[in-house]
Amino acid sequence: MSERKASHLNHAELWEQWKEHGNIEAKKSLIEKHLHIVDYVSSRLAIGLPRNVSKDDLASNGVMGLIDAIDKFDYKRGLQFETYASFRVRGAILDSLRQGDWVPRSVREKAKRIEDAYQQLEQRHLRSATDLEMSEYLNVSEKDFHQMLQEVAVMSLCSLEDPIREEESETRLSVMVDDKAKNPDYKVNEFYLRESLVKGIEKLTEKERTVVSLLYYEDLSLSEIAEVMSLSPSRISQLHSKAILRLRATLEKHRDLLMQND
Repeated sequence: MSERKASHLNHAELWEQWKEHGNIEAKKSLIEKHLHIVDYVSSRLAIGLPRNVSKDDLASNGVMGLIDAIDKFDYKRGLQFETYASFRVRGAILDSLRQGDWVPRSVREKAKRIEDAYQQLEQRHLRSATDLEMSEYLNVSEKDFHQMLQEVAVMSLCSLEDPIREEESETRLSVMVDDKAKNPDYKVNEFYLRESLVKGIEKLTEKERTVVSLLYYEDLSLSEIAEVMSLSPSRISQLHSKAILRLRATLEKHRDLLMQND
């Protein structure tokens, strides 16, 4: 099949030509038709990253994730490829960022301190910890606490993608699992993970929930959210960091429970 013919086939025919007949031109067409996924995901992840992280590098790693998705996708199962590919592309980019150790150790340590503080204070008070309580717990001024949030903001994009179990290469939020293959243990863990996330979101302040909703569900950028909420981009970044660190603390508790039950 020529390249010209491949370009005129519909998606189902391209998948059949690639998967059943190993047609390279069909695979190339599938890659070209889905490059917009790489552009979208890499653009979203580029928000808030240090300037030394090139968007072209993100896109290059994203393309590798797209190719991997095309190689592994089972088109006969009737799943949405765009959703599956988005997870794979995002995972490939995040893996490259982790391997590049793009976040200084000092920033990781600050993020861990804040995360632990949220976990301890919210467990103690059974409510959201205020900025004043956080600064007192960390023995810093509120101004310094806000500065810490700004410094750890670059980590927040990867936070919820970290593995719940350190030895796992993929995350529970990104793995696509066949419903028919789920075992009872997985379903129980998935149920408690969802419950933990719901409780974690409920603990967020109204502004934090709004930022999370607009960013992850409405697909607005941080600058667009700043306009909607009439706040500065730096303030939106702080709210985003606090929300993610609170949720990380919730997931950390969930992971500890999983480890105890193993």
